[in-house]
Amino acid sequence: MHTRTGHVVVIGGGIAGLAAAHRLATAGVPVTLLEATHQLGGKLQAGEIAGAPVDLGAESMLARRPEAVALARAVGLGDRLQAPATTSAAVWTRDALRPMPKGHVMGVPADATVLGDLLTEEGLRRVERDRDLPPSEIGDDIAIGAYVAERMGHEIVDRLVEPLLGGVYAGDAYRISMRAAVPKLFDEARTHRTLGDAVRAVQRSGAQPADVAGSGAAQPAAAFMGIDGGIGLLPGAVADAVRAAGGEIVTEAPVTALRRTAADGSPAQDRWEITAAGRTLHADAVVLATPAWSAAALLADVSPTASAELGAVEYASMALVTFAFRRADIEGLPGSGFLVPPVDGRTIKASTFSSQKWQWVTDRSPDLFVLRTSVGRHGEEEQLHRDDADLVAASLKDLAAATGLTARPVATEVTRWIGGLPQYPVGHLTRVARIREAVAALPGLRVCGAVYEGVGIPACVASAHHAADEIIATPTLARGTRRDRRE
Repeated sequence: MHTRTGHVVVIGGGIAGLAAAHRLATAGVPVTLLEATHQLGGKLQAGEIAGAPVDLGAESMLARRPEAVALARAVGLGDRLQAPATTSAAVWTRDALRPMPKGHVMGVPADATVLGDLLTEEGLRRVERDRDLPPSEIGDDIAIGAYVAERMGHEIVDRLVEPLLGGVYAGDAYRISMRAAVPKLFDEARTHRTLGDAVRAVQRSGAQPADVAGSGAAQPAAAFMGIDGGIGLLPGAVADAVRAAGGEIVTEAPVTALRRTAADGSPAQDRWEITAAGRTLHADAVVLATPAWSAAALLADVSPTASAELGAVEYASMALVTFAFRRADIEGLPGSGFLVPPVDGRTIKASTFSSQKWQWVTDRSPDLFVLRTSVGRHGEEEQLHRDDADLVAASLKDLAAATGLTARPVATEVTRWIGGLPQYPVGHLTRVARIREAVAALPGLRVCGAVYEGVGIPACVASAHHAADEIIATPTLARGTRRDRRE
């Protein structure tokens, strides 16, 4: 591990940390990235099942935000970007697979005409009552489930908004911040008399509701992109680009201490001292790209305020169960997959038919059919304590009930993401503002990642670029970097 003037240490090797290190390294800043585990990428993880390459974490990235696609192109993956082969998805509710409605904003329709038979007749009538209700008071923030239920009834929340948001946050729509999850709709709802009018305003603007990852294939094809070989290839490509630009990446290097220190024995504390894997590094700046609980521990001494706020962030855990079947045994599965509302009491919350959603999966493994299910929402941590065989059996039971699938898999893989997704309850963005204000008081320190302004890959990359750009602009680092170049 090196220690140089103008040196930046990035703590955390998920996609946010990697994107920050890439931004710094390609700007000519000496950078060292420290990752606690043996593996880079965080929730972006490539794997294999029955010899077929698969994603064992995130499988797509929002394409209508430019940051993640641009990063993929910058690290040499541009020719491997691939849109979904199909995005025809369903909702498994009321004991049937029902077509995913189109023309909604994160499950919120302008009116009932787009919903088909998703809701009961009473549910459809309740949606239409929105136009007859007086305007609702929203204030500075409100839970999206509570607001939509007030305007259009609980059924539209329970059977469409909830499963769509559950695919993004693995959370509870009745707790999730409308301002954070669907900011454009939040803004429009504050200025329109009805919720339907607000939805129409969003649709006219062409804006997307939020940076979402999505566990089902429920958005238009142009909205998302994958990578031939898997999104899990992106972290390795970014890491290679960081090294090629002169950056250093160290894995199995958990950071146990972070403190301010003097550069030359003077009283001024103008540098950072990082203890990792029994070694000490000194840096002019630090980018902290770790989950909230880890950041809270590292900031406990240097910023108790930021530490306390980060320590209050809640997370949801989930598991992905990936299956490989003989293709000859599979027939009649519809579209790209389906979402499952929690109100229906099933174990799985979604299933993606990977071999139908992604052409690269079929091209690379033509004799196999790959699909996956996801299990676990906020407050359902007990699901993660079930053993692998139990999760596989429960998933197969639900798949059979939903689709009639009776084939037996040739291989299965269970991937657990403990504390995988930060929750964005009402007031989350105000909390983030307080964290950023506290961190900004410490020269040469910035934070980035899924906890701040979005859980999707583009939001994480944007967060990382913002942090890196602010570090690059600091006078101390700029002077140090220029001095390094002269040397």
